[in-house]
Amino acid sequence: MDKEESRCVVASRLERYERSYRALAEELAAELATIGFISPGSVVSRYTSCGKPGCRCQADPPQRHGPYYQWSRAIAGKTVSRRLNKNQAELYQAWIANRKRLDAIITQMEKISADAGEILLRHHRVNHP
Repeated sequence: MDKEESRCVVASRLERYERSYRALAEELAAELATIGFISPGSVVSRYTSCGKPGCRCQADPPQRHGPYYQWSRAIAGKTVSRRLNKNQAELYQAWIANRKRLDAIITQMEKISADAGEILLRHHRVNHP
């Protein structure tokens, strides 16, 4: 195989890699469009005791009050919390899951970009010293 043929094979392989990486990036970008609302933080449900004598939460075994839902997140280094009803808690849980999926997609896109960049830059360096 002469030098010109070798360049064609390398260019052809490079084009296949680039198309493959671009297709993966486009799939991930399309998935981004489906995410919807996002939220950082977490939702917890709590059961509490009130301390009133004779209340069911003081019985043996105790039957605590709740669940009470709470959404918490950090803003400027401080934890901010908000009480929620059950429906609101379910919304926030879905939005938090969406946020985690968004983060995972971005991580995948960064990896694909880095992998593609390595191949493309290596080829550019060889052909354009």
